[in-house]
Amino acid sequence: MRTVEKALRLLDHFDGRTPELGLSDLARRAGLDKATTLRMLSDLAAAGLAEQNPATRGWRIGAGVLRLARIREATNPAASVLRPILEALAAETGETAHAGLRAGRDLVTVAVADSPRAARVMVEAGLILPLHATASGIAFLAFAEPAFAAAAVARPLPPFTATTPVTPEALAAAVAQARARGYGEADQTYEPDVIGLARPVFGPDGHATGTVAVATPAARMDDALRARILDALARAADAATRGMGGRAPRSLTPAA
Repeated sequence: MRTVEKALRLLDHFDGRTPELGLSDLARRAGLDKATTLRMLSDLAAAGLAEQNPATRGWRIGAGVLRLARIREATNPAASVLRPILEALAAETGETAHAGLRAGRDLVTVAVADSPRAARVMVEAGLILPLHATASGIAFLAFAEPAFAAAAVARPLPPFTATTPVTPEALAAAVAQARARGYGEADQTYEPDVIGLARPVFGPDGHATGTVAVATPAARMDDALRARILDALARAADAATRGMGGRAPRSLTPAA
């Protein structure tokens, strides 16, 4: 991995639950020594992408990211296109809806619409969705560029629950099933007691560029809810693809 990529990947360790990290903790999470981590953080800080909290001495995402996000959204709208689609999806299904977009070799949550129910699955914007463990990841790999999918299958596949696919063979089987169905499914493979269903969102080249998904507590899932989610997902994914200027391949199989 190149030095620039290693430095930028330090930012992946920050999220809504851990918005700030000390140098030692961040170095441990990144698998780097403290001196290297500090040098990379200093470079990121010089570019405005990271900053040090003067009160705690912890590190956090820098304000420069906001400028980049505004430019990205103004020139290539994503959240503004996806948010109303997700709100309609959450209202129709009664469950949490979220969308992810490819960012480098990852799939990142860019928009969320919460379920109106008190008991619901919580998904954070900015969350990196493990490609091998989530419905979104499986759906994305099923319709991604072949080289990207092959590289993802060859990467380490850490377990999140007892049922996470952790071998290339198990992941390949899940991806093949998603390709045949037209959607991905994750039954408690990322979080216990959570079932996810997802469909790909396509770019202009006909390959997946992102996903729309619904996450529901496992105890609430039944055949009727599953059918309603899949029907709503198909329409939401089509709207998202069109809204972002993409096109679905002719071979895409309707949900079944």
